[in-house]
Amino acid sequence: MAKLEPASNPLHTRSAWTLFFSLPIFAWAMYDFANTIFSSNIVTVFYPFYLKETLGKSEELNQIASTFITYSNALSSFFLVLLSPLFGVWIDRTGKKKAYLVPFTLIAILATLLMGASALWQTDQQWAGLNASIVGVIFFFMIAKFFYNSSLIFYDSMISDLGSEREIPIISGVGVAVGYVGTLVGLVVFPLINGNHFENTFIPSALMFLLFSLPIMFLYKEKSQKPISEKKSLLSGYREIWATFKEARKYRAAFLFMIAYFFFNDAIATAIAVMAIYANTVMGFTTGQFILLYLVSTVSSIVGSFLFGYVTRNVGPKRAVTIVAFVLIIAIAIAALATSQSLFWAAGSLYGVSMGAMWVTSRTLIVQLTPEEKRGQFFGLFAFSGKVSSIVGPALYGSITWALASTGNLASRVALGSLLLLVVIGLIVHMRVPQKLHSST
Repeated sequence: MAKLEPASNPLHTRSAWTLFFSLPIFAWAMYDFANTIFSSNIVTVFYPFYLKETLGKSEELNQIASTFITYSNALSSFFLVLLSPLFGVWIDRTGKKKAYLVPFTLIAILATLLMGASALWQTDQQWAGLNASIVGVIFFFMIAKFFYNSSLIFYDSMISDLGSEREIPIISGVGVAVGYVGTLVGLVVFPLINGNHFENTFIPSALMFLLFSLPIMFLYKEKSQKPISEKKSLLSGYREIWATFKEARKYRAAFLFMIAYFFFNDAIATAIAVMAIYANTVMGFTTGQFILLYLVSTVSSIVGSFLFGYVTRNVGPKRAVTIVAFVLIIAIAIAALATSQSLFWAAGSLYGVSMGAMWVTSRTLIVQLTPEEKRGQFFGLFAFSGKVSSIVGPALYGSITWALASTGNLASRVALGSLLLLVVIGLIVHMRVPQKLHSST
């Protein structure tokens, strides 16, 4: 394994290329490549299209398909919120990360393979009014998504073992860049659709997830580390979150922004989950057109991240977050009201900018609003808040499409428009965030 720079020279920072070709960092970054293929192919594109194709035989049934998509995402997120505090305790008690990441990844891959097997299963058996093969796909999707998201908790925590404090931002950037490449490579399965047979993409996507996960499984040598705490009880993770939440209330500025961020992230996470089926059923995008839109939105996210780094530096993080929130409002409003595909293209590009920029500006504001000695706790709380918000938004969207299914595509427009309410609430709370740094008054 390539050696890290000695701690005695903390000011020396290796270049991005040098870092990437360090064996442990290469193996770590390739896992971002691998899991992005799952996230892009399964979560964002082909699973929603599969349900729309198998369930959506009319405008009303298209809305029912949207409900199944959002509810299955929300249920998976619910179990993640329920169990993720335990994972932090496991890391603290054992000092191990790869030991959990590998089996969690393999379970996610196996569940994705079973999605494909279920989709290809020809049966007339019915479960709860649905064909058993469709029920199997939905069930195994929830398992795959849960274990995929769970593995990221261990993956993200690995970054602190890969370099010095000055190198970690570069290493993080390398991982993000490699992940975006994974988005592009994953779409090589597109020709397999062959007449809207979206189920043909599940097994190849799982195999690519496995293939590009092999470097972290076999080339990454985890440092032997002493457990942070051998005596922590399993319930300590929940107690720590509650204690951190109570303490956060003493820091009014950061606490208010945490509430605002909950609503911002709620809208963003929900839009990601429904963008494929909305573009297809409401705006009439073909699969190929949507994939191109998705790629353009991804590039817009990269541009937004880069651009708002400078905006944040020039106007300050609070104003920058406000600007991003208005961009997000405009994007969602255009998408909900769009009567032409050209307008939806504009909405997709603006949404991509806001998605990339929100994390850049929010992360900077969190740093500004929190005392250094509490920063780790606050970032952990913000991450937990993001997991919770990934339940609420999809559940809201799915409930609206279910309740208004008889109205056809209007239901999806109303459901998407409801995300405006979330962003506006977040913006109102955000405007009350005081400018004072890490105020505890």
